[in-house]
Amino acid sequence: MDSLDLQVLQQTKSWRLAGHQVTLITVLETWGSAPRAPGALLALCGNGLVVGSVSGGCVEDDLIRRVKQGEIITQPTLVTYGVTNEEAARFGLPCGGSLRLVLEPVDSIEWIDEVLTRTAHHELVARNLNLKTGEFTLQAATRAEQFSFTNSTLKVLFGPRWRLLIIGAGQLSRAIAQLALMLDFDVICCDPRKEYFLTWDLPQTTFSTMMPDDVIVDLALDAHSAVVAVTHDPKLDDMALLEALKSPAFYVGALGSRTTTQARKQRLTLFDLSAEEINRLHGPTGLHLGSQSPAEMALEIMAEVVAVKNQIPIQQKKSGSALPHAVLSTQV
Repeated sequence: MDSLDLQVLQQTKSWRLAGHQVTLITVLETWGSAPRAPGALLALCGNGLVVGSVSGGCVEDDLIRRVKQGEIITQPTLVTYGVTNEEAARFGLPCGGSLRLVLEPVDSIEWIDEVLTRTAHHELVARNLNLKTGEFTLQAATRAEQFSFTNSTLKVLFGPRWRLLIIGAGQLSRAIAQLALMLDFDVICCDPRKEYFLTWDLPQTTFSTMMPDDVIVDLALDAHSAVVAVTHDPKLDDMALLEALKSPAFYVGALGSRTTTQARKQRLTLFDLSAEEINRLHGPTGLHLGSQSPAEMALEIMAEVVAVKNQIPIQQKKSGSALPHAVLSTQV
């Protein structure tokens, strides 16, 4: 679930508390090009106001029109837009795209309160909705789970499915954390140095003063986790990398020049890491965008993290940069 969908739930709660009828709309399935992925949310207030999105806008306009004409949803209802190319064009769906939605009346906000509370504590929650009866359950979920639906059940995940561990809490780390939050990562920053901890003031993140390698072991990094080391202190960065490179984390990167990266990889050969594990290291971390400021450097780093997450070949790198072999082999 992304931050836009979190806003949808928050606004839905506000509308219900104000006494309005609200319909929650979830993208079930898409064909062709579609602006929003399955699981995306939109809330439609009884007065015609809307928050969130399911398309480029024309589908939203049709949903608003239906509400203003007095249509009331009393149970989960499936609706499909863009069955034909003509209809796809009329609703602004590109390339003949189509999408299938479920419209659901919001009768209670208790489940919304629970979801908002649990996700605020960095929990991942699955909501299972019976499409025939409207009954639902909430349960703890894992990052390996995904949005799904059958003819009778819809499962939507709430909370960040991806997380980023930043080693070091300097100015660059703050910029990385802010971008990562916008990209819906669960952000953890680790720095045992007291002077950095005392000035960290990003409340949406988790901060740890443990040694980085201990944090990595404690987090039990999975394939939905990324690690970026930016302290410039080998005692901290290298210890974190020793554990991160042995984990299933989908991305492990470290700040530093190409010369620094080669020296770091040479040091790592002295420990219990295989050549394959060492070659997983992205270094220097980030794409080559000609950065001139911490904010631009953070953009370079998060752009590469997102590219790897989305399994997009990495090409925008400085000549001579150390790239994992798996990434190099996919370049075109």
